[in-house]
Amino acid sequence: MKILIVEDDLRIAQNLAEFLGKKHYIIEIAYDGETGYDLAQMGNYDLIILDLTLPKMDGITICQKLRKNKCQSLILMLTARDTNLDQVTGLDAGADDYIIKPFDLQLLLARIRALSRRNSPHLTSIKTWEDLTLDTNKYEVKYQDKLVNLSPKEYQLLELFLINCDRTLTKEIIIDQLWSMEEIPQEETVKAHIKGIRKKLKLAGLQTNIIENIYGIGYRLNSYVSS
Repeated sequence: MKILIVEDDLRIAQNLAEFLGKKHYIIEIAYDGETGYDLAQMGNYDLIILDLTLPKMDGITICQKLRKNKCQSLILMLTARDTNLDQVTGLDAGADDYIIKPFDLQLLLARIRALSRRNSPHLTSIKTWEDLTLDTNKYEVKYQDKLVNLSPKEYQLLELFLINCDRTLTKEIIIDQLWSMEEIPQEETVKAHIKGIRKKLKLAGLQTNIIENIYGIGYRLNSYVSS
């Protein structure tokens, strides 16, 4: 999941980015409303965490403009004011949920998961392929109940293929989904991460090539035994 944090409080924004980054989310930050709106327009974000009170453009205005422009990203509003008016105003502007500052990070994570399930009700926390399982709640990958220690980017990449099990993904799509605009890698980096996944799964006992090369196009999950 790719998340944009729009928050002018440097400490809060960086704490959120660090916490969610450890949960394998791809994070970008904007520290004012105008920058946040521009990024939201340009970027392909699954979720926008949007502060209500921002310099240059407030969160309500951003939310209204994004929805007017048909932005489909989930929006989680942050507000320091525990009043029904603020909450109603945010939801009426197009926010999907809100959370009141100060908040517990685990509660925020639970809200993000709930929004993801609501947006994609067919998705479950457990993804499977043959005897391989990926648990998005525990951030664990196992093959035949043996834990496979993937790097954060390898985990994100494997999850992306399991979610898009019937789709061929180009390197450009993969990069857009898993890297922020500040850290765009070389295409060879994608190839290296896929090799890393294959090698670690083979060491765990999986002999079938889980990710297929589609010559001249990209990669896809081997559909032979996927579920």
